[in-house]
Amino acid sequence: MVVSNKHSERYSVTKISLFCTMVLSQPLIQALETAIRAIDAGDFRIQSIVPVHGGDINRAFRLETMRRRYFVKTNEAPAALTMFLGESDGLERILKATAPAHAPRPFMAGHAAGEAFLLMTWIEAGNKQQPGAQEALGRLLATLHQNRAHRFGFKHDNYIGTLAQSNATAADWTAFFIEQRLKKQLALARHRLEGTGLLARFDQLFARLADLYPEERPSLVHGDLWSGNYLVDTACQPVLIDPAIYYGHREVDIAMTRLFGGFSERFYAAYHEVLPLETGWEHRVALWNLYPLLVHLNLFGEAYIPPLTQALSNYLQ
Repeated sequence: MVVSNKHSERYSVTKISLFCTMVLSQPLIQALETAIRAIDAGDFRIQSIVPVHGGDINRAFRLETMRRRYFVKTNEAPAALTMFLGESDGLERILKATAPAHAPRPFMAGHAAGEAFLLMTWIEAGNKQQPGAQEALGRLLATLHQNRAHRFGFKHDNYIGTLAQSNATAADWTAFFIEQRLKKQLALARHRLEGTGLLARFDQLFARLADLYPEERPSLVHGDLWSGNYLVDTACQPVLIDPAIYYGHREVDIAMTRLFGGFSERFYAAYHEVLPLETGWEHRVALWNLYPLLVHLNLFGEAYIPPLTQALSNYLQ
């Protein structure tokens, strides 16, 4: 709105404020402005709130002040604040591991009027298909994976989607993958899997899992790396979002990029140049994707039983 005098300026601001309160509650707006004040005390008044795509789990908005844009997620679920705190910590860990910044910077996770929020930097998205974008993403993932630890897991649990993800540490990848990944999801899916024979098939897999892969030191992994969980900014730099991080076998990230597509051969070639994968990694893709398939079964239903059955059949007689 073009304003020509103080009268119309006051009207414009009032109109914007009324629209803002239609999409976010006044207590939540006040909490966000308090968070923004800590970032920029001279520019904390929210001028506009625009709904944007933020996935299937949360509401998402672009906030604008006079000088900056911010991104905020909100959610009314009881566990939302815990989920956002885990995401915030994951983003901070990625920022430290991949400097310069290749993730949104989280400013504050909080709660107001029954709704949790996570305030972050706004990333202006560019074209994922622009030349060099896939190669840059491959090199970025390899850089992330070069961050190693002595044990698999993480210092605290977090979430994958809306499901709790246990990160209790273990010295052995086989034990971690069975106990903290597959068995946790199988317990949630038991009512869906009874009568399919898959529970017994998983027991067979557990008995021979250690012989199916080469051992590696634990790497920091994104944990939920499908094509919707990365951006390319306007400078053609890849940006990792929505992590479910932990220290794991790095092939789990590579495998998930193959689950739903969206990553070109240039991505894999660039990754391999920085941090070559062990021989036969292509044959282990379905093995590591048992975990995200179980997650999707628990989130979205029985349509994921056939791909689970197919994936298991690759590793059982």
